[in-house]
Amino acid sequence: MREVIFSVDDNKEIARDIYRLALSGDTSGISAPGQFVNVKLPGHYLRRPFSVCDWDADSLTIIYKVIGSGTHELSGISRGEKLSALISLGNGYDITASPKDSVIVGGGVGVPPLYGLAKHLTASGKYPNVILGFNSVDDCFYIDEFRNLGLNVKVTTVDGSCGIKGYVTDAFNGEKYAYACGPLPMLKAVHDIVLDGQFSFEARMACGFGACLGCSIITASGYKRVCKDGPVFKHSEILWEKDNG
Repeated sequence: MREVIFSVDDNKEIARDIYRLALSGDTSGISAPGQFVNVKLPGHYLRRPFSVCDWDADSLTIIYKVIGSGTHELSGISRGEKLSALISLGNGYDITASPKDSVIVGGGVGVPPLYGLAKHLTASGKYPNVILGFNSVDDCFYIDEFRNLGLNVKVTTVDGSCGIKGYVTDAFNGEKYAYACGPLPMLKAVHDIVLDGQFSFEARMACGFGACLGCSIITASGYKRVCKDGPVFKHSEILWEKDNG
């Protein structure tokens, strides 16, 4: 973990209450898709964790949803301003484990880290199917970006205003290995229908690096911290106990 000062290159709304934040700075500490950064916002004591959507040697892309005072403040930050972020946080996806019948499954703001994953998979010659789930067409984003990687993308919306009406599980085509990120009900539903995979958990994080234990979940090998031991966990590790939703 280390602190990096990033410059804001762009901060733009790309769907309803969904913003893409483009930053420039040293990203050498980011090593795997699925990791996250902890951003310090003016006027707020606790940093805010955001998954890494995309990165290269000197740029970082974060996609976030405005849901509270912190993200509301973030949405008003302009080009040229500076942001402090702790990077090298969390364990990401293992792209070497991908079999031929794999699928990427994202729900809502769980979609962003899966784009970075998709870029790394395609760069290694692997082309999984993709299922992206949203509430409505107004909430959809990054569909074309996934398709531009040469991937087969299915979209589901709860109200049927874009793609298949229903949930991500309604778009499965027999895939048995999933890379997933999204709300807990979606993760559980996907977990129930595949044989293996990697699942990224969302959690409230106070510190972001394992000191406070506030984001612990129960696993097959005991309690683990989402921020330090995750956020990505293997299919076999996950137990759907009361503490995990």
